[in-house]
Amino acid sequence: MDTGLKGKNVLVPGSSSGIGLAIAQALAEEGANVVLAARREDLVRAEAEKLPSAVGVGIDLNLDGAPEQLVAAAEKAFGPIDVLVLNSGGPAPGGAADVTGEQTLAAVNQLLLQHITLVSLVLPDMRERGWGRIVAVGSSGVQAPLPNLALSNIGRAGLAGYLKTLANEVAADGVTVNMVLPGRIDTDRVASLDAGAAKRTGKTPEEARKSSEATIPAGRYGKPEEFGAVVAFLASVPAAYVTGEQIRCDGGLVRSY
Repeated sequence: MDTGLKGKNVLVPGSSSGIGLAIAQALAEEGANVVLAARREDLVRAEAEKLPSAVGVGIDLNLDGAPEQLVAAAEKAFGPIDVLVLNSGGPAPGGAADVTGEQTLAAVNQLLLQHITLVSLVLPDMRERGWGRIVAVGSSGVQAPLPNLALSNIGRAGLAGYLKTLANEVAADGVTVNMVLPGRIDTDRVASLDAGAAKRTGKTPEEARKSSEATIPAGRYGKPEEFGAVVAFLASVPAAYVTGEQIRCDGGLVRSY
């Protein structure tokens, strides 16, 4: 399948490792010009140098004015953004009963507000050109809230509501808006969650992982490149009639439709 992504300009925050890096790599393989961004400047630039047409930008999107700075740097490198990937790390684990207002505001800023700002910066050009793709990395917790991840559940649910509303507003302009919901993808983030579960239950990290894998019909954790392939399809030209959707990439973890 010809994805039509050759020469398209793509922005992928949170892409120095894990899911974000896998997405950047998948889009670069399709011939896109990719802007990688993350707080670890040396690492993100090193990863960008491995790709055929990419630049790395070191930036902390939690800081005031950072989304504007990132989009300006991306447009300076390649021009207006055709594909915006919304991706960021997750807040610290914890139960709902222990959540504070300050923690909630920080999580909402990280998982919702900075993404809204990024969209507002690139969407006018997409609508004017009559083509654009916005693909957000969510969580299976959007559809089935995850235990001990209250802050993530809160922030990502807000993002899901915003994106579904947006999708309906811009569909006629040739701009699609979708979310991809990872289950247990084999990344450092999931390894840290397994380590936390092991500590709480008195298991080893390996035992915690095996217990987690036993809940997944596929019987294993997903590979980052498997997730990246789903995002690459949703960003493609042939995916023009797919919008407002939440696509799970979770090996069957969430049992409902």
